[in-house]
Amino acid sequence: MRFMLLQNYGEVGSGCLPMSEWSPQDIKAHIEFQQALNQELIESGELVDAQGLAGPDQAKFVVSDATGAPVVTDGPYPESKELLAGYRFVDVGSMERAIEIAARASAAPGPDAVPIRQAIEVREVMGAPDPEV
Repeated sequence: MRFMLLQNYGEVGSGCLPMSEWSPQDIKAHIEFQQALNQELIESGELVDAQGLAGPDQAKFVVSDATGAPVVTDGPYPESKELLAGYRFVDVGSMERAIEIAARASAAPGPDAVPIRQAIEVREVMGAPDPEV
């Protein structure tokens, strides 16, 4: 079973400061934790991919009607400071295992080594529908 684990930062009520406000040592500890978790998942054969994402200020929205040039815009930007910071794509035996991995990612160290407690969205990756049906 494949799952996308989506990591958000800046959720209202999480108590975690934006990473731009962390000390260099806290950022280093956080990145090292993420790299160690990824290495563990590589060794178990469960990690398909993991990446951080650029901030929403660099995002582009593309809309097309297939007849003219696509419309490319910046924004709309979310009203909160929440953003999708990155993802892990895992191939595991069960939803329970995906939740275990998400829980570990949610407890990554933040400022002063306190777990960040950010919500990790766990979504099963569905195959494309069979066009023959």
